Amino acid sequence: MEQLTLVLGGARSGKSTFAEQLARDTSRNSVLYVATAQALDNEMAERIEKHRRSRPPAWRTAEVPTAVGEWLKADRVAERVILLDCLTLLISNIATIDEALESEVIEARVVAEVQELIEAARQLRCTLIVVSNEVGMGLVPPYPLGRVYRDVLGRANQMLAAAADEVYLLVAGIPMAVKGG
Repeated sequence: MEQLTLVLGGARSGKSTFAEQLARDTSRNSVLYVATAQALDNEMAERIEKHRRSRPPAWRTAEVPTAVGEWLKADRVAERVILLDCLTLLISNIATIDEALESEVIEARVVAEVQELIEAARQLRCTLIVVSNEVGMGLVPPYPLGRVYRDVLGRANQMLAAAADEVYLLVAGIPMAVKGG
């Protein structure tokens, strides 16, 4: 792995814009944008389309809702930079795939997903930029799945931060280097 960068922040903190600028600065055109959002309703479909239009046309986009590390290994990625936007939705996709899943099963799947993602980046020898929400500063969710989700996303962020060369926290569009940088 050349470099692993984790970009954290709250909703509308500017984390995706910052991550996209990092990708541009690292490799203007050799970027693979891995999108994890799913168009499950019209509003989300409009958001996804807006994001597609905002990306440089030379960037390749792959829509991969789960098993991103496995997909990256199988795709034979040629790009120098991979931008994963975002871990938050990737974890949500795992957590909500089956409402009957126990919290331990969700956590085990999330841990495996993050480990596979880190391993894929090492094998591909690329720069991996991962965008994720920092959910540990908000209220405790009032329902069990929300609490499980917050907990496993927090653990996933910790795993990536431990493996990362750089970690940034975005607040009101301002990046703060937490690690490296």
